[in-house]
Amino acid sequence: MRELSLHIMDIIENSISANATLIELYIEEDTSKNILTIKIKDNGKGIEEEMLKNITDPFVTSRTTRRVGLGLSLFESTCLRCNGSLKVYSMVNVGTEVVATMEHNNIDRPPLGRIEDTVVSVLLNPKIDLLYQHTVNDKKFVLDSREIKRILGSEDISSPEVLLWIKEYIKENLKEISGGAF
Repeated sequence: MRELSLHIMDIIENSISANATLIELYIEEDTSKNILTIKIKDNGKGIEEEMLKNITDPFVTSRTTRRVGLGLSLFESTCLRCNGSLKVYSMVNVGTEVVATMEHNNIDRPPLGRIEDTVVSVLLNPKIDLLYQHTVNDKKFVLDSREIKRILGSEDISSPEVLLWIKEYIKENLKEISGGAF
């Protein structure tokens, strides 16, 4: 995939398919250590231990519509190409956590891409709460859909006006924490 945000969306779609109601997305850019870490955690149904052993194998999938699942294997390939790794932790009836690491300045590392579009896409589903935290060195931005719902007094924050505001809010804050790099 050309952008990391597309890998992230693929993992989040897996979380939604696993009946998650809370998805946590953490992106940490540490330029002094030259590490980019992406962590996606959910409270979905989890993955059986037997399937978890070979979870990045493209021919291991829980789907019944097709017998190939490329998402995790492609994400792992991206991480490995950038001198990193992909780890998947899961417990049945508890949830799953995917942790991707890679060299931040690796020439093969895809750009983060339009993460604001990924976040807004998730928020279209009123049944999903999303905690998004992005850290660049010592600066942090946090967006929590539960807080937005509380402030607006509504469980549904998928109106075009609210989503447009969220999208711009993310872009502004990422620009601020990155020193204008976004």
